[in-house]
Amino acid sequence: MTSRHPEKVQFIWEIAELLRGDYKRYEYGKVVLPFAVLRRLDCVLEATKKDVLNANEELPARLQNREPALLAAAGQSFYNLSPLDMPKLLHAPEELKENLQAYIRAFSADARDVLDKFDFPAQIERLAKAGLLFKVVSKFSQLDLHRETVSNIEMGLIFEELIRKFSEQSNETAGEHFTPREVIRLMVNLLFIEDSDLLTTPGTIATMLDPAAGTGGMLSVAQNYLRELNDRATLKTFGQELNEESYAICKADLMIKGQDPSSVKLGNSFTEDRFKGQQFDYLIANPPFGVDWGKVEDEVRREHEVEGHAGRFGPGLPRKTDGQLLFLLHMISKMRSADGRGSRAAIVFNGSPLFSGGAGSGESEIRRWIIENDWLEAVVALPDQLFYNTGISTYIWIVTNRKSDERRGKVQLVDGRDFFVKMDTSLGDKRNRISDEQSDQLTRLYGDFVDGDHVKVLPNEAFGYRRITIEQPKRVSVVGGEEAAGRLLSHSDWNDERAVRKSSLDDADQIRAEVLATLRAMPADGMKLQDAVEQLEAMSAWKPLLKKAREAVLDSLFIEDAGGEPLVDAKGVVVPDTDRRVGENVPLLDDVEEHFRTEVAPHVDGAWIDEEREKLGYEIAFRKIFFEATEPRPIGAIESDIKALESEMVALIQKSEVA
Repeated sequence: MTSRHPEKVQFIWEIAELLRGDYKRYEYGKVVLPFAVLRRLDCVLEATKKDVLNANEELPARLQNREPALLAAAGQSFYNLSPLDMPKLLHAPEELKENLQAYIRAFSADARDVLDKFDFPAQIERLAKAGLLFKVVSKFSQLDLHRETVSNIEMGLIFEELIRKFSEQSNETAGEHFTPREVIRLMVNLLFIEDSDLLTTPGTIATMLDPAAGTGGMLSVAQNYLRELNDRATLKTFGQELNEESYAICKADLMIKGQDPSSVKLGNSFTEDRFKGQQFDYLIANPPFGVDWGKVEDEVRREHEVEGHAGRFGPGLPRKTDGQLLFLLHMISKMRSADGRGSRAAIVFNGSPLFSGGAGSGESEIRRWIIENDWLEAVVALPDQLFYNTGISTYIWIVTNRKSDERRGKVQLVDGRDFFVKMDTSLGDKRNRISDEQSDQLTRLYGDFVDGDHVKVLPNEAFGYRRITIEQPKRVSVVGGEEAAGRLLSHSDWNDERAVRKSSLDDADQIRAEVLATLRAMPADGMKLQDAVEQLEAMSAWKPLLKKAREAVLDSLFIEDAGGEPLVDAKGVVVPDTDRRVGENVPLLDDVEEHFRTEVAPHVDGAWIDEEREKLGYEIAFRKIFFEATEPRPIGAIESDIKALESEMVALIQKSEVA
């Protein structure tokens, strides 16, 4: 039978046009979505309305927990105790607002929670004041959403299409709550590609969690797609969402499709883990890019420091201005044990999690932990301008603790940046989309697991590096004479009364005079560093000086000079020049000593590696790995273009002068 859901969507969209003038277009969804939910619940409950009312009358008055009996009477996961329904509300137009509000209050807790989170009571007041309430209720009462007319699957498609339309009306926030369907489809493809049992075996049951569920689009698409591939498999979905309106839409989607609404939870996944202790077969998410987690820093940092790897955030914490990797750590904590079924996760990131943070930083340590545990299966680069509220580059990470044998110890990079078609009409920042054919092509590239123009398969170690510190000696020249004495006299540590030991305070002037005389007697150039040191140490005045006064003398006598001698401390150790200290990243697959011998030593005289400063880091330099150098244009061609532009400019100037 042909689906009638496009016809229903069009009817509802026409109802939205009633709001024109009193509502802005981006506000239409605040009215139409909860009314669509209300009408579906209204239609579904119609057949058992009398049974529920009778059951409520027959239950003992003192019975507090009446819900199980009423749910059983309704035959649904919700019920309503009002004798009214939407068509009957129209019988008393003068009392419509009050009766509609009472009707909503008569719903069971889950249904009431959805409508409250939509802020539906406030919209009812607004519609009443605008004189639109009767018109809207009347129109929705004409909409046939009974299950005999609209199946649960079709109702889900209707609601999903409405969400998409209203999200597109609000381009500035669409990306926060709505992920383009072609992106989700590709993510689901990559999640399921390794799982032949799920795709072919009748009766298979799997679970999926989205900890940044938004309006539930990822979960809905995953269910729909699995149904296409294997209509006898079941995917039970779970989600958590912070935004109340998005949560309401997600929960409503489950209710109107006849699924358990309690599987979606409201709250911050970082601080209110509503699925604590639970594991899932699949995890999927499109968390906000660059989300600031400073508001929950205390709780997150406490879990990191107190629970360590027993908690979710043991490997490290990213910078406070970007919590994307916290979502991935949360998802990994929800994976089933690798000893059992294991799990697969797909998450959309911008470029930051690939490389932000140097060796030893929280971001690098998180990448290191994931890659060294051999959990990063692949990274797929997407075209830019795919999302509604940002045109930046995005990437899908596939993380799993059950890699196939051929993928163990390796990470696959897929460059899908050129796999897009231009949209006829832009939607906010979304100007490109991935066609079905291109999505299938990317999926095949992923599944084939073969190096090529768009695919690189690299060992885990290829993403690690050692951050080494190259030190150079501090070089100085001896510059004595009156110039050295002048520098010493202006040195604050030399003029401090505490420049000499207490036992020598009586002779302080004589001590100072001897040091100054020694400096004045030294040549302005040409003196060896060791000779100058020996001459200073031979003075009777040297021993009474405190350490900071001695350093003042040396600062005044030894002037930094790149062509001078290396400076050594009292123990004969070469003093490093902190201003010339540099760090270098040496790939884990390269030998550090060989790198130093070939890349550093020939160019920097006297350099050495400070081994105590070495750090291990991990990054995924995606663009560098796929970078292809292009030949520069010939000079002659460039000169020809410049001359042509000059001629064109002259012609334009002459034309403007004539005019």
